[in-house]
Amino acid sequence: MSPKILISACLAGFKVRYNGSDKPLPDAALTRWQQEGRLVVCCPELAAGFSTPRPAAEISPDADGAAVLAQRAQVRETTGADVTAPYLLGAQLALETARRHGCRFALLTDGSPSCGSQLIYDGSFSGQSKPGSGVTAALLRQQGIEVFSDRQIAALVARVSEYERQAAPPAADADGQSPAGGE
Repeated sequence: MSPKILISACLAGFKVRYNGSDKPLPDAALTRWQQEGRLVVCCPELAAGFSTPRPAAEISPDADGAAVLAQRAQVRETTGADVTAPYLLGAQLALETARRHGCRFALLTDGSPSCGSQLIYDGSFSGQSKPGSGVTAALLRQQGIEVFSDRQIAALVARVSEYERQAAPPAADADGQSPAGGE
């Protein structure tokens, strides 16, 4: 069984980041998965109605995406505007997309207040990062989707391979019988 993988649109080469850039991730496994139709491209921020470019946004200091989901923190733009509601909407839309396509895994852009899975910015707009997850990454994890950052491609490849081995049907023996019976 070949699982599908939700991937941040910017990692797939789309210029959708807040500053209008992309962050393409050249990798042989990603190229193969794309050719096999296993990558599901999604930008939670665009799905929620943001434009490109847009003001940078960060999660409140001393908080992360899980705190935003629990309504204990906010997402604010450099302008000071509270954009928590659209970030929550984007996370929900990304989850719905992942479920609709049967995604078991997600490969997301680290540092983003939506997609960061290992690191997010610290909320001070000073360029300093801290350990934590963005809103979308936190929601996907809460719902059982395994999330990897763009810096963890080797770990994702290994995990997908392990998943495929575990999901493969048992091999038939020399008589054509499978261990589960039948032919």
